[in-house]
Amino acid sequence: MASKKTESKKNEKTDKSEKALAAEKEQFVKLQLMLYIILGTHKEGGAVTFWSHAVSLPLSSNAILSWKFCHVVHKLLRDGHPNTLRDSRGHTASIRQMGTLWGNLHDRYGHIVALYAKLLCIKIDFHLKHLEIPPNLETPEQVLDKAIAIDINKVFDMTSEVLEYMEAALKLQETVFRQMESSSTSSTTPVGKCRLAPLVLVVQDCGPLYHFLVKLLFKLHSRIPLDALLGHRERFREQFNSLTQFFERARGMEFFKSIIQIPDLPDEPPNFLRAASFADYVKPVVVQNETFPDFDETDTQLDFGEGNYQMVNTSWIGQTLKELEVVKPELELIKVEAQRVVVQLQSQVNTLESELEDQRTHKQMALVENECLRMEVENLRTHIHNTHYCLFGRAQTAQIHFSRLKEKHAELVSKHADLMRKNAEMVKQLSSTQQAQEELLTNKQQMAVEVEQLKQDQKIERLKQELATERAEISQVHNALQSKEKAGDELSSVLVGLQAEKETLLRTVKDQEAEITSLRQAAQLHQTMLQQERERHQREMTALHNQLQEKVSWCREQELQDSGVLLQKLQDEQFSLLQCAVVEAEGMVLDAVAKVDDPLHVRCICTPDYLINRAELTLASIDKMQQSHVVYLRNMDDASGLLRSVTQFSHLISDTIVNGAATAHSAPTDQADRLTDNCRDCATHCLQYLKELKLKATLPRADPTAVRFVVQRILNQGQDLRPRGADVQKEELADMVDKEMTATSTAIEDAVLRMDEILSQARRDSSGVKLEVNQSIIGSCSDLMKAIHMLVTSATDLQRDIVESGRGAGSVKDFYAKNSCWTEGLISASKAVGWGATQMLESADKVVTDRGKYEELIVCSHEIAASTAQLVAASKVKADRGNRKLQTLQQASRHVNDMAAVVVSSTKSGQMQIENKNSMDFSSMSLIKLKTEEMDSQVKVLELEKQLANERIRLGGLRKKHYEIEGISTDSPPESAVNSFDSSLPTVFPDPSLSPGCMKKKPSDNNEHYSEAQHVFILLS
Repeated sequence: MASKKTESKKNEKTDKSEKALAAEKEQFVKLQLMLYIILGTHKEGGAVTFWSHAVSLPLSSNAILSWKFCHVVHKLLRDGHPNTLRDSRGHTASIRQMGTLWGNLHDRYGHIVALYAKLLCIKIDFHLKHLEIPPNLETPEQVLDKAIAIDINKVFDMTSEVLEYMEAALKLQETVFRQMESSSTSSTTPVGKCRLAPLVLVVQDCGPLYHFLVKLLFKLHSRIPLDALLGHRERFREQFNSLTQFFERARGMEFFKSIIQIPDLPDEPPNFLRAASFADYVKPVVVQNETFPDFDETDTQLDFGEGNYQMVNTSWIGQTLKELEVVKPELELIKVEAQRVVVQLQSQVNTLESELEDQRTHKQMALVENECLRMEVENLRTHIHNTHYCLFGRAQTAQIHFSRLKEKHAELVSKHADLMRKNAEMVKQLSSTQQAQEELLTNKQQMAVEVEQLKQDQKIERLKQELATERAEISQVHNALQSKEKAGDELSSVLVGLQAEKETLLRTVKDQEAEITSLRQAAQLHQTMLQQERERHQREMTALHNQLQEKVSWCREQELQDSGVLLQKLQDEQFSLLQCAVVEAEGMVLDAVAKVDDPLHVRCICTPDYLINRAELTLASIDKMQQSHVVYLRNMDDASGLLRSVTQFSHLISDTIVNGAATAHSAPTDQADRLTDNCRDCATHCLQYLKELKLKATLPRADPTAVRFVVQRILNQGQDLRPRGADVQKEELADMVDKEMTATSTAIEDAVLRMDEILSQARRDSSGVKLEVNQSIIGSCSDLMKAIHMLVTSATDLQRDIVESGRGAGSVKDFYAKNSCWTEGLISASKAVGWGATQMLESADKVVTDRGKYEELIVCSHEIAASTAQLVAASKVKADRGNRKLQTLQQASRHVNDMAAVVVSSTKSGQMQIENKNSMDFSSMSLIKLKTEEMDSQVKVLELEKQLANERIRLGGLRKKHYEIEGISTDSPPESAVNSFDSSLPTVFPDPSLSPGCMKKKPSDNNEHYSEAQHVFILLS
């Protein structure tokens, strides 16, 4: 009975999972069905049953189903049993593989499914590594502080992981909103709700992740130098801006307003460079609305099949959920209120702590300042006392000095009186003759007395001024001392006020701590009440689940009775679908084989390369057909894989037959007959194989080996029909172009240097007319080489400009591979220019050393002119008409032609000078001797004319064979063209290693038209 009960529980949970995920309509997962799955994980104690049935879902074929599956897994990780995280560890690889699959497919849900799968993998790995942080990210502050109070290296690693976590979540929401904006999808439609529903969980994750990042970065900035964390700050700023835009956009949508309350973020990110700014930080809290979503009665009836099954009446489930609706708002309200109170109190505590820290700082500063002022007052008092003592001593000294001077003055006055009396007596005694002298002496004495008296008065006046100045300084010092004493009294009063304010703040902090303690006790009481209510509801839900499982077991027994009949009916329907697909495939093959002998199909041609591509895809489809056949034989309930394989196989095999016949139309007769026969054999074996698939008796032994063998023969014949040189790797063309252009430029530079050496040698070895002729020829050849070098440089610049403007988003190698024929023509032209320069150098060397002929220089000049014409034509094919570099190339080409004409004219002029120098003298010959010489000359002229005619015929044959090898179909050249050889430029022989079939392709293709260089070849012939 217990095992039966457990099996019924698992079946009930499986049905809920399938009903929550299997809907292909674009609408979000019903919350009631998701609630059943979450309750199942709590009842089971894990998510083993959920994952055991989730692996069988067709996630690789339905993007919407994969999107809903990610939504359900995200919800289970947040709200499911804690063991859900542990049970999901083994399925991380399958989730990552699903994301990679949908990321490579161009589907409207593929990109966001890939991003969602990446987010889930990061979430699972992060929480498995940090088990102290639950998947719902609701971690108490004490636990979080303990988690980051570890080694700073581990905090650094954890910060990088949280940044990656947040970045994955923000990338997902940005992509979802961008897709909705591009498709003009409204958030109120079912399609919009289907895409926006998972973003509710993303919002609930981003709030705590932002809080974690702020705390972790403040922790790092307190331990690590600021310069080392510049990258973290820039990355956090970008995520802060993206998160702010996400919250603002979600806050403006009705869909989010009805589900959650999104917090407001500050205008600027926190300043991690200032540790005190953490006190102003407020944790953002995402609050879920109190209203419960409307319950749809149709969703409470579980449909277990597509047949006429009985509908289980579960109206009592609706009643239970209605009771939960009544209780859930109260629980959510209490929980939200408790969170708000805790956050508010935490912010108040942080504010008070910051204020207390500021007051402590101010107190310390006041104490330090008071001590400084006290020491300054003591110093001033000491200084004033010393100054007063000094001034008092100086005043006493001055007073003593003044009294001494006064005594000396009185003594002088008394002495002066005595002298006056003595003088009077002496005057009386002197005779009248000495009266004049006495008067002079008297005047002299009076003048001396007056001078002495003036000196003593000035000295007394100066001492009085010094005494007044010292008294003023003493009064100023007294005033300063009084002001300092007043300032000390004021500081003492301020210190007393600060002490009182400190005591008041300490009392306030104690009151706040008591209030916080009471609130914590109240919160613990609320938590206890909530736990009791949760246990009571858990018991009620257990009873309800037991009743539901009994009814489900009864319904399961009824279902098992009819499962056998439905299985047989399903297999018959799948086989009938397979027969229809096989009949359609036979029709496609018959239509393809009919086109082989259709006269209207004779004009259709195909390249061997395209036939090879079709044959290779057909062989791959045959392998896939065999695999699908084996899978269908193992499980005949599902023929979807075999149907897809049959459809693909029929299209590819018919395409191979048609293109094989089209390729035979342009192939040689023997190879065309063999290829046509192989196409018919392929159709015959294919029809026989499809006939075996169509019958149930021969279905197990159906084998496509014969079809594979014939298709392989067609593939081999296509490879035999590929033109010569096609085996050159397309990726090597870019390297060949650069290599040939570089080699040509190097050869020309070497030729210019060699010309200078030849000219120097000619000046040493020759003289007179011979030296003048050699200088003229070598100079013109050197000028021609320089002109060719300018031409090659211009062609290289134009070729790079063509590649840059034409390659687009592809690489240079892709551009050369795409335009392979043009590339091969460019390589051939470059080789021809380099070869012409080498021949010109050798011919000039032979002419200077009398080992060559002047005609060789003329022919080399013509050859160089033709080679440059080919290079210009090959470059002009892909260039724009208004390209300045093309104009530069054309000017360089005209300059080369002018220099070639100069070489020809200088060569002919030099030849004439040499011949005139060696003119024959017939004056000494007799008549008979002259007649004999004349006859010999006529014979020689006839022989030379016959030899010239033969050489012209041989030259025409060589040119005709050259054009046939090059791929241009021409008749034998007309006689007028042959006879006009003297005035025409010779052609340039291409590199035989290149593909001769490059000129056979139709001009309708952008990359397969006749090059202008080939028209030049035809004209020159």
